[in-house]
Amino acid sequence: MSSLPTAPVSKPTPAAEPLRRPDPVRGVVWDDRNMKSSYANVCNVASTREEVVVVFGTNRSWKGEGEPVTVDLSERMILSPFAAKRLSRLLNGVIDEYERRFGAIAIAPTDAATAPASALRR
Repeated sequence: MSSLPTAPVSKPTPAAEPLRRPDPVRGVVWDDRNMKSSYANVCNVASTREEVVVVFGTNRSWKGEGEPVTVDLSERMILSPFAAKRLSRLLNGVIDEYERRFGAIAIAPTDAATAPASALRR
């Protein structure tokens, strides 16, 4: 009776395993089992005393100047003012580091980057 070779048992790839590394500073365990990823090239922010609302979307218009722009809103994040301030500090640090490495990011405010106020309402 001949014995057939057996395939080795494969281990899950690191991408398939949830992220459970403790943060060395605070002892936080980051669990990404329910995380999803989205792309956005447009965002807008509104706030009240109790919350900060950030909407994200994608500008899919390739039209010329003066043409209506379509922004598909995909995500709305509602943060406490405290979480929003922490996020602001984190983003500022990331942008500062990016610009040190790659040069200044030039942006100009446009009406196309502003989501309608109705998109921010729950």
